[in-house]
Amino acid sequence: MAVATAMPTAVPELDGMALYAFAFSAFFTTSLFAMVVSGELCDRTGPRLPLILGTGAFTVGLLLAGSAQSMWPFLAGRAIQGLGGGLVIVALYVVVGRAYPERLRPKIFAGMAAAWVVPSIVGPLVAGLLTDELSWRWVFLGIAPLVLIPVFLALPSTKAVDGPPPGGATRRAGRKRFALAAAVGVGLLQYAGSRADLLAIAVAAVALALMVPSVPKLLPPGTIALRRGLPTVVALRGIYAGAFFGTETFLPLLLVAERGLSSTLAGLSLTGGALGWATGSWYQGRTRTVAPRYLLVRAGGLFVAAAIGSVSLALVEAVPPYVVMFGWVIGAFGMGIATASMSVLLFQLSPVEEHGANSAALQVSDALFTATFVGLAGTIFGTGHAESIAQTTVDHWVYLVIIAVMAVLALFGAWAAGRVRAPSDAAPTGMTAGPPPPGPAAEPTA
Repeated sequence: MAVATAMPTAVPELDGMALYAFAFSAFFTTSLFAMVVSGELCDRTGPRLPLILGTGAFTVGLLLAGSAQSMWPFLAGRAIQGLGGGLVIVALYVVVGRAYPERLRPKIFAGMAAAWVVPSIVGPLVAGLLTDELSWRWVFLGIAPLVLIPVFLALPSTKAVDGPPPGGATRRAGRKRFALAAAVGVGLLQYAGSRADLLAIAVAAVALALMVPSVPKLLPPGTIALRRGLPTVVALRGIYAGAFFGTETFLPLLLVAERGLSSTLAGLSLTGGALGWATGSWYQGRTRTVAPRYLLVRAGGLFVAAAIGSVSLALVEAVPPYVVMFGWVIGAFGMGIATASMSVLLFQLSPVEEHGANSAALQVSDALFTATFVGLAGTIFGTGHAESIAQTTVDHWVYLVIIAVMAVLALFGAWAAGRVRAPSDAAPTGMTAGPPPPGPAAEPTA
C-alpha cells in the first residue's frame, strides 16, 4: 500500500518513467517462480521454512529499492521483494488449509482481508506525507524493520501445522523448471513490450516459446480451457487480478498527473480500495450470506468491470476526483467477494496432500495474469509516453485503451464464473456461505 503511493514520485526521480509498469510487474514476475517453490516446500516440509526465507528476501528487497540511485537497481529490489512475497503468501494459505475446518475458512479469509484495514488507512497517508515532505526512500527503508515483527510472532504458532501432510506430498517432477521458464518468459515478454523494433519481435518469440509449454504445467489440468470446478477457480483468480491490478497500477499516476492531486490524496484511492476489499471479504464470510459461491464470484466480476469503467471519468474535468475514488471502492468490494470465495472453493476442491501445490497454482495464476496485464498496460503506456515525450501529460487515449482492455477482461471473468461449480452442476458441500451444520464449533489450532 505504501509502495504504490510512493511510486509516482520515485520512478520519475530515478528517470524511469518508460519503465514505470516494470516497477510493479518485476514484483509479480519473480513472485511467480517463488510461489511454485513455496508450494513444493510446504507440501514436503511444511510452511515454516518458506515463511522465514520469504520474510528475509522481502526485507532485503526493500532495503535495495530504498537505497537505489538508478532505475535498474530499484527494479532489482522490487524483484527480490517479489521472491519474498511469493514464498510467504503460499505458506499462509497452507496454514489456513491445515489449521481451520472448512466451515471456518470463509471467516478466516475475511479476517485476512480485514488485516488490511488499518494499514490501508495509515500506509498511504504516512507514505504520501513522507514522499511529499521528506523522500520516497523512507517509504521503503522505513517498512523494512516492521516486516520482521509479525513473522516472529507467527512462527511459534506454525509449529502446530508444520511438517509434511499425513499421506505424504504428491510428487510433481520439473515444476521448478517450468516455473523458472514461465517467469523468464513473462519478464522477456514485458521487455519486448517496452521496445518498438525488430529486436522486440525476436524477444517476444523467445518469451512465448518459454511460456506456452511451461505455464499449463503449473496449473491444474484444464485451466486454460476453463474446465468446470478447480481449473476455472484457478483461472478466474488470475483473470480478476489481471483486470483489477492492471488498472490500479496507473490509478494514482492518473490522479496525480491528470488531476493534479498530491501523492497523499492519490494514495487515498488505494486506502478506499483496501477498505472496500475487506468489506467484500467480510460480506462473503457472514453466516447469513447464503448466495452460491459462483454467484458471489460473478457479482464480484461485474463490480470490478464497472469500477474500471468509472476510472475513465478521471479524464473528465467536470467530474470530481472523489467520484473515481468511490468507484474504485466498489470495484475493490467486488474483488473482496470474489477472491475470498475462490480461496474457499480451492480448499473445498483440493485434498490435503495437494494444498500446497494448488495454493501455489492459485497464486501463480494471480501473479501470471497480473504481470502479463500490468506489462500490457505498461506497453500501451510506454507507447503513448514515447509519442508525447515533450508533453507534460500523456495523451488521454493511452489511459482509455488500458481501461477498455481491463474492463473487457473483467466482464469475461464474470461470464465464466458459472463454471466454478462442480462438473456435475450440483453444488458440493459448503458451496454456499450459509450457516454451518449443527454441532459444537471447533476451535482453530493456530
